[in-house]
Amino acid sequence: MLRISAIFIAVCMVLIAGSAGAVLYLGFGLDPHTAALAALAVLSGLALYNTISNRLRDRGLLGDQIADLSRATADLSRQMAEMSRRVTAAEERVESTASRARGAVDPLAVEIGELGGLVRQLAETVAGHEKIMREQGAMPRRGGEAPPAPVAAPVEPVPEAPLPLTEAETDTVTDDRRFQGLTREAIGELIARAADSNRIDLYLQPIVTLPQRKVRFYEALSRLRTEAGEIIPAGEFIDIADRVGLMPKIDNLLVFRCVQVVRRLQLKSRDVGLFCNISGSTLTDPTYFRQLLEFMEANRALAGSLTFEFTQAAYRSFGPLEFESLAALAARGFRFSMDHVTDLNMVPRELADRSFRFLKVPATLLFNRAANAQSDIHAEDLADLMARSGIDMIGERIEAESTVVDLLDYDVRFGQGFLFSAPRPVRAEALQGNAAAAAPAGPAKTKLPTLSEYLSASASSL
Repeated sequence: MLRISAIFIAVCMVLIAGSAGAVLYLGFGLDPHTAALAALAVLSGLALYNTISNRLRDRGLLGDQIADLSRATADLSRQMAEMSRRVTAAEERVESTASRARGAVDPLAVEIGELGGLVRQLAETVAGHEKIMREQGAMPRRGGEAPPAPVAAPVEPVPEAPLPLTEAETDTVTDDRRFQGLTREAIGELIARAADSNRIDLYLQPIVTLPQRKVRFYEALSRLRTEAGEIIPAGEFIDIADRVGLMPKIDNLLVFRCVQVVRRLQLKSRDVGLFCNISGSTLTDPTYFRQLLEFMEANRALAGSLTFEFTQAAYRSFGPLEFESLAALAARGFRFSMDHVTDLNMVPRELADRSFRFLKVPATLLFNRAANAQSDIHAEDLADLMARSGIDMIGERIEAESTVVDLLDYDVRFGQGFLFSAPRPVRAEALQGNAAAAAPAGPAKTKLPTLSEYLSASASSL
């Protein structure tokens, strides 16, 4: 259609130009050559006018189309913004509904877990009482059978056996009880031989969440095993080893084993961490601390699961060199914990600035109002004040259920003690994946459980 209209316009322009030339030639008497040039000029003017008018018309149409496209794009953008707003509102409603559901279900789950634990403890207590009464003849046996009449037996004197130590009493045993009659040099040689013979054993004690009692951390404890097979707690030889300069060597050995334990724990769960005790003398020993720092640099991927622990007395004796060593470990991502707390005179912000993230406080210290009367911090406010500085508080030396209830009133999130589990040994051969390694020389001993057996036993006991 456009092609026909263009041909028609061209024919009209030729006719108009020819008519103008004929009028000039016939009407005005111009010569044919001049009349032909005039006709050609008229034809050129008409063609130019047609071209310009077509261009202007096309430009107007193009402008209208661009304006329509811009309006359509703006409308589409508004629709997309409205859809995004609706999607965001829907997601917020879903998240709020899910959070309300979790908030309603979590307390029920916690209460159900606590009730299950109480029922299990009650069943065990009733079964124990029933067994005792049956043994004493106070209850008839099942099936209606009467208990047999007791037969008199000759009474023989039985030597009194020492009562087992509680967790609080293990820290008060003196060195003389184990090393009586030995000089300091002899005791130092005994400890050195134990370290050289790989008789510094590693024990683990769980740290659980309160009140759920889920294992969240383990604390690595050292025990010295004599040539006769006797187990000596750390509290009885650590001070002597520190005085004779053996602690850096022992600490490096324990840190190496702790790294192996952390690697094994991460195979089961990355949410479980490990506390490793280090003495202050290790931080100032140039040789052993350099080796320790290089080893930690190579294992800085474990920084989130391995926490180094120092006593309150050791921290208060730290000088510039010790704090510089702490900063070097903190620069590699490792965090610290403080235990053996004897008073609450401390500055939480200072501890947090030095990368301390945990504080272990004995439950008896928290409940001792007379001892806390001279402290700068009230025991009831300690957990909240520490939490503001990013420090979690752990109640330790827990031996009774009543202690757990009291700690919950103090907002303590973690607990450690013999109530949950006693420290259990881990063989170094098991950590190295060599369960068939030969045992050290000495009398026959009970086989120690491997790390996997220990973790399974700890989980079942809880």
